[in-house]
Amino acid sequence: MAMHTRLKTLFLATRNGHKKREVQQILGANVLLLDETEFPQLPEIQEIGTTFEANARLKAEGISRHISTWVLADDSGLEVDALDGEPGIYSARYAGAQRSDLENTNLVLKRMENIPWIERSARFWCFLALAREGKSVAVFEGCIEGMISREIEGEGGFGYDPIFIPQGYEKTFGTLSQKTKNEISHRACALRKFALWWQQFTEESCTKES
Repeated sequence: MAMHTRLKTLFLATRNGHKKREVQQILGANVLLLDETEFPQLPEIQEIGTTFEANARLKAEGISRHISTWVLADDSGLEVDALDGEPGIYSARYAGAQRSDLENTNLVLKRMENIPWIERSARFWCFLALAREGKSVAVFEGCIEGMISREIEGEGGFGYDPIFIPQGYEKTFGTLSQKTKNEISHRACALRKFALWWQQFTEESCTKES
């Protein structure tokens, strides 16, 4: 989805190349998207919040103290009902610090081994925080419901995509096309809200300036 052309540069507070590509594809070519890999001197913001929203705000506010442009930070993850909401905010490090996507995914499957299909409900959450000069300006959320598959299916996407079957589909995100994922995902939902908010925000700013 293309954003208002007035926003020429946006800094995405991440070092995750998969996430940056996905965000770029969803927002469109009108955005020059930068990330932390291009500014190695930036500090690493500790995700010490107890919610996705809190962590998104921490990252956006922390990085925006060192970057002169708008900063967008994402915190997202998987909640599995049968695991009492785990992995939740620990989705990226569920199997331990520095563990891979595959290790995290396999741990979820192992803990779900004896869970019947009807109890395998789950959802992906995404919270986006927009900040400038150390202050959050707005927060946007997106969610998609689904089920946890019994085994890894597909090699597409990243994170838990190969074991998450979105509601209304029979296959995991790992088997669906990137185009389909970019239309229905939790991150796409949050980014659409962000794009609409930004367009209204910039239009109001133009009206005040005139």
